[in-house]
Amino acid sequence: MKLFNTKILGTGSYLPDRIVTNDDLSKRIDTSHQWIVERTGIHQRRVADLSKGESPSGMAKEAALKAIEAANLTVNDIDMILLSATMPDQAMPNTAAVLQEKLGITNNCPTLDVNAACSGWIYLVPMADAMIKTGLYKNILVIGSEMLSSFNNWDDRNTCILFGDACGAAVLGRAGEKEDSRIYSSVLTCDSTKKDHLTLMAGGACKRTTHEILNNNEQWMTMNGQQIFKAAVTTMAAHAEKVAKEAELAMEDIDWFIPHQANLRIIEAVGTRFNIPHEKVIINVDKYANTSSASVPVALDEAIRSGKIKRGDNLLMAAFGAGLTAGAICLKY
Repeated sequence: MKLFNTKILGTGSYLPDRIVTNDDLSKRIDTSHQWIVERTGIHQRRVADLSKGESPSGMAKEAALKAIEAANLTVNDIDMILLSATMPDQAMPNTAAVLQEKLGITNNCPTLDVNAACSGWIYLVPMADAMIKTGLYKNILVIGSEMLSSFNNWDDRNTCILFGDACGAAVLGRAGEKEDSRIYSSVLTCDSTKKDHLTLMAGGACKRTTHEILNNNEQWMTMNGQQIFKAAVTTMAAHAEKVAKEAELAMEDIDWFIPHQANLRIIEAVGTRFNIPHEKVIINVDKYANTSSASVPVALDEAIRSGKIKRGDNLLMAAFGAGLTAGAICLKY
């Protein structure tokens, strides 16, 4: 069987228009700009507006069109859609199917949603790579589209300061025979012993959203921040080291590290653990906060469009999320 190398053909992103600053939050809850920045590095976040079509599928449409254009393809060149959304447009059909219609794709390509929380986009890339590598599909649209404001409790200062809405997209396809773009290595894990540290219990089959749930204010996510912080630093650092080693790359061979943008302190701690220089780390958590599975592809797209990331660069990407899911990818762009 002939195997193909996988290349990131194009990227795109979408950020909602509305900006909510730390000072805006301090008018509602007991917090301050300084308090938030010292603990998270976050200055502001974007919040989606459904009246402007900024649903998970709506944001995904805008990001996807940019990625498809950057890849020099048409919408019907896409032969599979993989989409990560912690909170989808609706329970069914999947948001990827809704996106297919919004993009005007008429080739009946398969569509699939995955929920691995903040690790979702990282989870989807190795899946796409396997299908491209074996020739099953040629051009796969891989998206992380997150509207966390839909389940963010804006009265809880422990969580509301952390999250924002966004979408990041990439088209993965076959590299040409004379190109050296490829995905070197990847790792995906889940430590379910930590599943209760970040959770949203209500709204599923086991705990439907009822008047009692709403009266008890149980419809929001809850998080044990200290436990998540510890697990995130340890797991992302270990995974990053693992994929770099499997790719047979020393840390000095890595041109750019793109971590999940959850908290600046986590990003700095991970960088310190495997000794990657700060100037090689892509950071935008200050502008957008934690956008879950959208954070890595948004950061990737911005770095490519700004000229930071160039063809031939070695990239290391890592993420963690509720579950506790985690993963890392090492590739040549």
